[in-house]
Amino acid sequence: KNVVDDVSFNVSVGECLGIVGKSGSGKSTSAKIAARLIDADSGEIFFNGEDITNLNGKRLVKVYENMKMIFQSPIDSFNPRQTLGFSIAETFINLGKNKDEINFRIKSLLKEVGLKEEHLSRYPHEVSGGECQRAAILRAVMLKPKLLISDEATSALDEAIEADIVDLIKNLCEKENIACLFITHNLGLLKKIADRVLVMDNGKVVETGDANEIINAPKSLAAKELVEAFEFFRS
Repeated sequence: KNVVDDVSFNVSVGECLGIVGKSGSGKSTSAKIAARLIDADSGEIFFNGEDITNLNGKRLVKVYENMKMIFQSPIDSFNPRQTLGFSIAETFINLGKNKDEINFRIKSLLKEVGLKEEHLSRYPHEVSGGECQRAAILRAVMLKPKLLISDEATSALDEAIEADIVDLIKNLCEKENIACLFITHNLGLLKKIADRVLVMDNGKVVETGDANEIINAPKSLAAKELVEAFEFFRS
């Protein structure tokens, strides 16, 4: 059985596309295929005007300079033996970027992501989940990528911090003109950030529209179930 089947979508410059669905619907798999973290059995993937379906090696590494991901568990994406600042800087210095320019860019983004300079000297386990996710977002937008993929990046956070992180991603993407692919199981979050929404179920796209349209008049069974869950947790 295919995990995803005949899934097709596009994200324009500066746009946020939300993909929502319950666990196992195929939303995260779709995002990982788009990012070439998983190879598709068929189909094509175009990014920034280039066919990246079969790219590998240095050519794919070059693509990743313009495509960044943030994940559900940010602490797992940082080296536990390195400070957050060192980990962030090292990522780009290894790409041949100028060390002084990288450090300047990191410090210029700190206030925007809600961190202080002291956070750079801390290790991943010495900060909260929300602070670690803010550091992961800082790292992701460092080089002003064309596309930011957020894969359940807020689902491990409490509700108040979750809302702050969504606002942060939205504001940074708007300011830097970054396209965003926002994957979540929480339809309510997409009201805050997404321009368009795809609802997935059993590996297929079953409904499209904006979040308000889907919340107010869901057509598919999957969307109706998501709306019910959203209304339940909001009540």
